[in-house]
This record gives sequence, structure tokens and C-alpha cells, in this order.
Amino acid sequence: MHPLLRRTKARIREATKPLGEAAVGALTIGMLRATRYFDPTKTANLFGRVTRLIGPALREQRIGRANLTAAFPEKSPEEIEAILAGVWDNLGRVGAEFAHLDHIWDHDEAHPELGRIEIPPRTHELFHQLRLDGKPALIFASHLGNWEMPALAAVAHGLDAAILFRRPNIPSADRIIQEMRSVKMGTLIPAGRDAPFRLAEALQKGQHVAMLVDQYLTGGVEVTFFGRKTRANPMLARLLRQVECPIHGVRIIRLPGHRFRAELSEEVQPVRDASGKIDIQGTTQAVTSVVEGWIREYPDQWLWLHRRWR
Repeated sequence: MHPLLRRTKARIREATKPLGEAAVGALTIGMLRATRYFDPTKTANLFGRVTRLIGPALREQRIGRANLTAAFPEKSPEEIEAILAGVWDNLGRVGAEFAHLDHIWDHDEAHPELGRIEIPPRTHELFHQLRLDGKPALIFASHLGNWEMPALAAVAHGLDAAILFRRPNIPSADRIIQEMRSVKMGTLIPAGRDAPFRLAEALQKGQHVAMLVDQYLTGGVEVTFFGRKTRANPMLARLLRQVECPIHGVRIIRLPGHRFRAELSEEVQPVRDASGKIDIQGTTQAVTSVVEGWIREYPDQWLWLHRRWR
């Protein structure tokens, strides 16, 4: 392509980008607000069907297939496609449920049979220990099941939490999403240059800091994930070097009948070097191994649609 034509096309793309982002932002806002007026269960069913229908036509389908084939070489193509169908279904349901964040968590410890949330006895014990021990803690989660709900659970049951989150690139969409998240999600800390300082400060104040840890991070520490080398965010381990505290994982699994199960892992012991100092890579690997175990149990509920290896 002629250099002048290439530069012209680039300038046109740059000039029209704000218009495209504005349109996407307006559509996002409209969908989220409209979804709130409909029954959350019926909407989740609808969104699940829609994403199962259109997902296979998107480039993310190829990425997901490649990721699953690499992670599960023993699975047949038919098994891989079945998992992918579940991935799209789960993603659609998360989107529908996001619009109802202010009332989707309905667990009542006095009457657990009345809500849609199941919590095992051991998770109850661990949660109350975290809430009452007077210590800060680091809580990690992954894009499994409904990954927005752990923050709701923490605040609903009295845990002082600070949540690290990634803002959408589109300002108008960011505003409506923050508005929905801020209802019952504790202190929200956007990812950015000052995030590590704000998270460390939250730990020093005795808060419980939570973050998603399963994204690929260029420049992250090398870990093994499903038998392959990748790079993971070392922020959790680095925070632990500043404020030593318990580490637990949390996951919300989708169950049949529009129900969920919330689980806290046992405390994950940090890896230390010969001098007793927290080993960044080893501790990040320990957390990654817990996440991998979760995914192996429920592969169709994890978000395989981003490149996990480079």
C-alpha cells in the first residue's frame, strides 16, 4: 500500500474512533438500563441463547478453541466445541446478571433455603474468620462462573473490602458500569499506576483487598498454566511483601436451576526464599495453580476467549 494512502486511512480511523466509541458506549448504557426492567432469570436465559448463537461467528471463538486445545490436548474436537458453547452461555448470563447487581445476591444466613446462593459450611467458617480476626487479607478470584458476585458477597456480609477493577476504554460505558458496581461492592480501586499504592494502603488500614488474577500480563512473572509457560500479574505477591496477611481464593460457580455456589479456598501459603522473604514468582505460581484447579473442574464456566499464552 502506498505510504500516503496508509497514512490517510490511519487518520480517518483516528478521526472516526471517538464516534464509534460513543455509539458503543450509548448502546452499552441503553442495554444495561433496559435490562434492569426485565426479569433477571428470563433475561439471563435470553442472553445465554444469544451469545451461544452469535459467539461462534466471532474471532474469539477461534481464540477459545486454540486455548482449549492447548490446555486439554486429550479432549476431542466435539468436547472442545461443547465447552465453548458453555463459555458463550456463561458470558451471556454474566452480562444479563450485571444489570441486576444491586439485588442478585440474596443469601440470608438465617434462611439459606430461601435464596439462590449455596454456601458450604467450611466457607461460612472461613468467611467469619476473615471478618472477625482483625487482620487484612488478600482475596483472589478468576473469570469463572459469575466473577462479579464475590464482591457483592463480601459487602453483604460485613467484610470491609477494597476491589481492584479494570475500567472500560469507553468513558460513557465506564460511568454506567461504575455506577452499577458502586452500589454494593465496597471500595473500588481502578487499575493504574497508583493502584498498588492504594491497595497497600487499604491493607495497612485492615481492609480485605480483592482482585482478579487470571489475565495474561505482558511483563508479568513467568508461571506454568495448564503445562505451558505464560506470564501472570505479580501484584498480589508484591502486596504480600509489604503487608503480610492471609491469602484466600473465592469463586462463584453456576449451578443448574439458576443457582450459584460460593466457595472460599483454604489459606494459600506463600512461597519463601532461603532468607524467608516472600518469593514473588513462587507465590504467584501457587495462586495460579489454585485457579487452574478451579478451571479444570468447570472448564465451560471460564473465559477462554482471550489469548492466555504468547
